[in-house]
Amino acid sequence: MRGRQSFVMVRRPLPGGARTYGRGMEPSRFSPFSPRFWRSPLRGPWLTSVLGVVLLVGITVLFVTGLLSYAAYNPGLSPVNDKTPDKGVLGFYLFAWPTHPHWLYRLTQGVHVTLGITLIPVLLAKLWSVVPRLFTLPPARSLAHALERLSLLLLVGGGLFEFVTGVLNVQLDYVFPGSFYPLHFYGAWIFFAAFVAHAVLKTPAALRNLRRMREERAEPAEVAEGAEPTGLTAPDPDPATVSRRGALGLVGGGSLLLFATTAGQSSDALRWTALFAPHGRRDPGTGPGGFQINKTAAYAGIRPAETGEDAWRLVVRGRGGTVRLSRAELLDLPLHSAALPIACVEGWSTSDQWWRGVRLRDLAALVGHDGDPPDVLVESLQRHGAFRRAALRANQVADPRSLLALSVNGEDLTPDHGHPARIIVPAAPGVLNTKWVAELTFGDL
Repeated sequence: MRGRQSFVMVRRPLPGGARTYGRGMEPSRFSPFSPRFWRSPLRGPWLTSVLGVVLLVGITVLFVTGLLSYAAYNPGLSPVNDKTPDKGVLGFYLFAWPTHPHWLYRLTQGVHVTLGITLIPVLLAKLWSVVPRLFTLPPARSLAHALERLSLLLLVGGGLFEFVTGVLNVQLDYVFPGSFYPLHFYGAWIFFAAFVAHAVLKTPAALRNLRRMREERAEPAEVAEGAEPTGLTAPDPDPATVSRRGALGLVGGGSLLLFATTAGQSSDALRWTALFAPHGRRDPGTGPGGFQINKTAAYAGIRPAETGEDAWRLVVRGRGGTVRLSRAELLDLPLHSAALPIACVEGWSTSDQWWRGVRLRDLAALVGHDGDPPDVLVESLQRHGAFRRAALRANQVADPRSLLALSVNGEDLTPDHGHPARIIVPAAPGVLNTKWVAELTFGDL
């Protein structure tokens, strides 16, 4: 009887060549461990291969831009910049982050976040297409099969973790315990190691399946003659309601929708479309200070009394001693201008804003660092939020566009934009463009 399928068994191979069961051992068709539980006619080598190739390219770009984002913080420069102090050999690639071109971080981090959100439908479709493999029995038929299963579990778990934590960080609703930086960094390495192992094992078969389908020039069959055995094909499929190419079109349409509602966070003209990047879409107001911020003066705990003309002094230290400068005294120094954007780790950025202030290298010269300026430690008045202290490399200090900004777009800085003075450096992450600056210490950090 059909209801006693799990007890009346014969030894038989199943489509895909993945499983063979002995008498009394085949799972019930109502169990996910049975291949007959998975009834979708869409699953098969063609759909899985197409999605896999898209992810092979997309996730590689994601990983590379993520590594670049981490390098942009110059974590090897000073402990105050390093949010993953136990990274060890995983920091082998770190290099001094450049200041040219000035939009570099805006590009790399914008691509990282926008591409990550765009790939979500592809990732979910890929996981759906291979979910039967997570329930194959026996769990391991050989050492090679065990390694493949382990890589698959790490790939699925790591992929979901990275995408979920990344989206929560973009949405400014981060709820995981611990800092986003180390969790996302270490998770990325675990995920990418599993991704590489899986790609090495599966990419040749995926490419062969795609080549075979292209040569046949027909609607992809579930298992073409001579195709690689996958265990994905439903042996007892339900009637099809959409073609495989149609399903792929739905996935692509979802990705295009997410792209269209995310990419605008890096464009003033299209920012209103950034529905899935609410921080980038937030109305910044109008006037010279009408552009995005990552934290307000109120959130940072800045008190108006400590930023007033009579109270605030900039402390500058170096090998030549210490000087204290009021805002009026800073305005009497040679002032310079630079057109630079603000770009944040959440992926949003502004267009170039016109900043005016004192060059960092000129402030270094005031305390005895003539010629090539050294690194600098910047300290803020802020009481809440990360990067109250941040370090900049000597190449960043030396760039003539690196300023202690006093005004933007022709007007004094607003409190939310860092009044009375803030750092602005080309190609640097937004959190290194410290606001409400209180102290600058030039020299060895």
